[in-house]
Amino acid sequence: MTYSTTKGDVASLALRPLPHRPVAFLMRYVRIRSWQFGLLATVVISAAACAVAVQYGMKLLVDGMADQERTFDSVLTPFLLFIGLIGFENVLWRGSGWLGSRSIVKTCADMRVDLFTHLTGHSMRYFGRHHTGALGTRISATGGSAGSIMTTLTWNITPPCVDFIGAVIIFSTIDWRMAAALVAFVAIVAVIIIGFGIRGRHLHQEFARQSSQIGGEVVDLVSNVWTIKAFSARQQERDRLAHVIGNEARAQRRSWMYVEKARVLHDICLWVMAGSMLLWALWLWTEGSVTSGDVVVVSALTFRILHGSRDLALALVNISQEFGAIADTLNIIARPHDLEDPQDDRPLEAKAGTINFDQITYAYPNGQQVFKNFSLHIPAGQKVGIVGASGAGKSTLVSLIQRLDDVQEGRILIDGQPIDAVNQDSLRMAIAVVPQESALFHRSIMENIRYGRPDASDAEVIAAAKHAYCDEFIRELPLGYDTQVGERGIRLSGGQRQRLGIARAFLKDAPILILDEPTSALDTHSEREIQMALTQLVQGRTVLAVAHRLSTVSTFDRIVVMRSGEVVEDGPPDELRRQEGIFASLWRIQADGFATETTTPGNATS
Repeated sequence: MTYSTTKGDVASLALRPLPHRPVAFLMRYVRIRSWQFGLLATVVISAAACAVAVQYGMKLLVDGMADQERTFDSVLTPFLLFIGLIGFENVLWRGSGWLGSRSIVKTCADMRVDLFTHLTGHSMRYFGRHHTGALGTRISATGGSAGSIMTTLTWNITPPCVDFIGAVIIFSTIDWRMAAALVAFVAIVAVIIIGFGIRGRHLHQEFARQSSQIGGEVVDLVSNVWTIKAFSARQQERDRLAHVIGNEARAQRRSWMYVEKARVLHDICLWVMAGSMLLWALWLWTEGSVTSGDVVVVSALTFRILHGSRDLALALVNISQEFGAIADTLNIIARPHDLEDPQDDRPLEAKAGTINFDQITYAYPNGQQVFKNFSLHIPAGQKVGIVGASGAGKSTLVSLIQRLDDVQEGRILIDGQPIDAVNQDSLRMAIAVVPQESALFHRSIMENIRYGRPDASDAEVIAAAKHAYCDEFIRELPLGYDTQVGERGIRLSGGQRQRLGIARAFLKDAPILILDEPTSALDTHSEREIQMALTQLVQGRTVLAVAHRLSTVSTFDRIVVMRSGEVVEDGPPDELRRQEGIFASLWRIQADGFATETTTPGNATS
């Protein structure tokens, strides 16, 4: 059997490292759609410029009305200009909304997909250190924060800036001193508000952290609702959740009140500015230095800047909050992967399925030693059972084959290729796994089985189901293969879920098969059904089976007995039973248990 994965098959999953800084992270996606964002910025700036020009059109209209002749001709041209600018401004604003709905929405969707892709590239050790619910919440929140930043920059920050520039230009035509005063006033206010906002960044980041933690806590509680009910812990968990939500509420209140302080500071500054500019214009009008239209435009633009800068100040504070949320996510999710693919992204060429553990040494992150100079050779096509007491290193061994973590010393080879020198996805495509409890998605049975090979036809899926002895019970369900299995397959029994997992492995048709205690959680009747399916599945493959129930591996070619990370017995099962060693002792214990189970009155095995 030859099972290879070309470089192109996994290239779509490859992703350049995500930037760690929020600005660089956002700019990465802006550059991808640079022409769309460039056009959006042009339209928004043009619309804002039209809005300023409308105020100047009003000045011309007022000056025309001041004409002593009071003819309609004196106001017609200013009127047409005024109305025309209003209409063109509205067209531009609606155009900006149309462009934004396409560029910003799609960009935020890409961000969430890329964050998920990067997240799934982390090692299983990483997921053991982080709350999975909180990780999912962070991905969703980051898309929302990025969208908020982009829309705020586009429609809340850019227009006030254009208003300011336009006002400076128009004020320069009236009195250059007013333009200079406006620049100085706005610069002082901007420095004060921005500095105030930066000082409160830690409050916004703390709120973002607490908010993501709440999402994780709720997901954890909902996922374990059976345990809560079984232990009558509803009040206990309510109190615990209330405490966590109380912490988040306090963090939100501190962030909120800081924003309110910024608003008060800004209102005072702008009140002084608006009053001063209008008083100055009125004084110049009494001296005859400016026209009535000049006073109107100064008044209109001053109040426009007043309201625009209020939006600008609030937008800057809001952006500070959103950047804090993105920084929190990037700090957790966008960190470099523990397990990196080789630079050349070389795929694994799995032709037969020979496995070699060559003098490997491995320890857990806490320093606990599991393997020390461990070696084991498994020829292609051999069926090997791995048995031993809990903590012997059995499950760690099969996880290392899948490169869910890296060894500290030595090498693991498949068909002579070190697994750390090939693409991780190509490695795992060559391995089919049937775990202790098959994980199912809240999707149809057809989709769950097809997960083993997404391009498989319906006929191939059904054939795999027949091999796994699950076609019959599937067809008895109301919707057959279109039946939704529920979250984690809750609508199916343990034996049914396990047979779907075996069907998935049949469909994958990989040269290496790992069975990680596939029958340990099943009753005797279900175990027999699973054994029938496994007997077909193991044919023609290299098989490693971790088993506590020795009946699972009794017909295998070889049994490896492990203790404290070492091989203490190795050989065919019949031979090991005759040696009166550890395997023989375990066999007798389980055989006595089987005998007791079958002779106990009233025993039921359904």
